[in-house]
Amino acid sequence: MIRSDDAPVFERAMAEAVARVEESLDRFLPRAEGPEGQLFEAMRYAVFSGGKRFRPFLVCESARLFGVASQSALRAAAAIECVHIYSLIHDDLPCMDDDDLRHGQPTVHRKFDEATAVLAGDALLTLAFELLAGEDTHEDARVRLDLVRRLADAAGGRGMVGGQMIDLSSEGVALDIGAITRLQRLKTGALIAFACEAGGVLGHASAEALHALHAYAHDLGLAYQIADDLLDAEGDAELMGKAARKDAEAGKATFVSILGLDRARDQARILSDQAIQHLDLFDEKADLLREAARFVINRRN
Repeated sequence: MIRSDDAPVFERAMAEAVARVEESLDRFLPRAEGPEGQLFEAMRYAVFSGGKRFRPFLVCESARLFGVASQSALRAAAAIECVHIYSLIHDDLPCMDDDDLRHGQPTVHRKFDEATAVLAGDALLTLAFELLAGEDTHEDARVRLDLVRRLADAAGGRGMVGGQMIDLSSEGVALDIGAITRLQRLKTGALIAFACEAGGVLGHASAEALHALHAYAHDLGLAYQIADDLLDAEGDAELMGKAARKDAEAGKATFVSILGLDRARDQARILSDQAIQHLDLFDEKADLLREAARFVINRRN
């Protein structure tokens, strides 16, 4: 079993997953050529400008629990990263969060222009479904359809996009802990849930195993968001590669604004521990997923 002092084991596993996912993304993304070349250049710029690749890592690790072929797992991992990057491009636009930096680099609309940024996000979103629907993702069309449906649910109006709408409309509005929890479960947690469940879907997991992965993802996603709120409140903007303290300036309710710093940190630890407990079904095979639950509350960017 991986112990808490074995962080380098987890870091190596993350680095290896990042390398495999980025190699796959490089193959799947169009090259910047032809009359639409600027679109493809912007897509590649956004995808390869940095990032933890945490969601793809969760796909690969959940797939490993069920012996899923690497090619299948990497296509699903690349798909969710495309959706995640699309969401960041659009979140950064002036009409949304209006950010100039992402991972220490100019945001896509600053590097190119707003229209190109919108189209690059659109193209990445649709590429994700192209990847999931491809026969190389799984030989069983029903499995591919299930993945498409699940990602559509996670990314759409009853998932990430719905959460973003609530977030935008709640600036200056006093939200209670239940409302902020629902907001972040949609905005952040839905994609994390898909990432954790995708490997089970690819591997024909039992209902019990899928339920355990969903419960793990629920607590992991909330812990991840609380850590994000803590970083925004007290993180180093240079280290994070983006502006800090923007939530407070915008008058947004966050876990930190409602709970305070100390209670928010305590809640993140509780959620991380709960997430780990949901993995008991998988024994030592899930050790890297357990470390992922510790990683999300200890990260610095």
